[in-house]
Amino acid sequence: MSSSRESAVTGQAASRAWSSLEGAAALAAPPLAGKRRAFDGRVLLGFFLPVFVALLWEAAVHFGFAQGRLVPPPSRILATLWALAKTGELWTHIWVTLWRILVGFVLGAATGIVFGALSGSSETLRRLLDPTLQALRAIPSIAWVPLFILWLGIFEASKVALIAVGVFFPVYLGIAGAILSVDRKLVEVGRVFRLSRIKLAQRILLPAVLPEAVIALRSGLGLGFMFVVAAEFMGASEGLGYLLVDGQQMGKPDQILAAIIAFALLGKIADSLLVLGTKPLVRWQDIVRERL
Repeated sequence: MSSSRESAVTGQAASRAWSSLEGAAALAAPPLAGKRRAFDGRVLLGFFLPVFVALLWEAAVHFGFAQGRLVPPPSRILATLWALAKTGELWTHIWVTLWRILVGFVLGAATGIVFGALSGSSETLRRLLDPTLQALRAIPSIAWVPLFILWLGIFEASKVALIAVGVFFPVYLGIAGAILSVDRKLVEVGRVFRLSRIKLAQRILLPAVLPEAVIALRSGLGLGFMFVVAAEFMGASEGLGYLLVDGQQMGKPDQILAAIIAFALLGKIADSLLVLGTKPLVRWQDIVRERL
């Protein structure tokens, strides 16, 4: 009698847990209209610090407290950006850099997801793959440059390969770590309901992994922007990295800072687009940030 009562209690608990899981797994559910928040001006707060520093430095140079020779004032940097934009040179460099980052990011992220999923889901594969990948991760990015030039030449293939390497490792670590950190009780609930491996991955593992996977993709994208600079040092004649090298060789600090600012703006825009694109996948999360 007691055993049947315990079985009933266990079944009720599993049913409640399963209902919670089904609610969490409804990734495509539309958001509640009441949760839509109008623009309240707080977005502008993020512009306060860079604008304040720029105005402060502009005033320091204008009133003679600094020379502005090695660190030009914002007015000179904006004038350089405007001159490059008027000739169309800036847009050419931006397009070439973005194309390299896009291709490298897609290749590196796809490979990182595959290897991370294999390493996180199988202990045997993890013991086989992880030590080698962790050792490769410790190699500095610049060390790959001569090898990729030797293998792939000095043109686009070597640059894209270097960016893909930079993207691969954070995505691999994030996916593998996310799978390994899935709550064991959630998996046990799926086994109670006798889900197949595919259904288990679809209904339990995937929703649990997605939030950390998005963070891993964002980290990989950030490293992609860092690695593209090293990639464009490899004999490039176009790209924002080339603008950096050209400014250094010609002694133009305003051009160097203009390229750095362009990198910063493009990186922020790309990260924001990635967050917006993946937001529907993690819409089910009930987190503090969404309630503030």
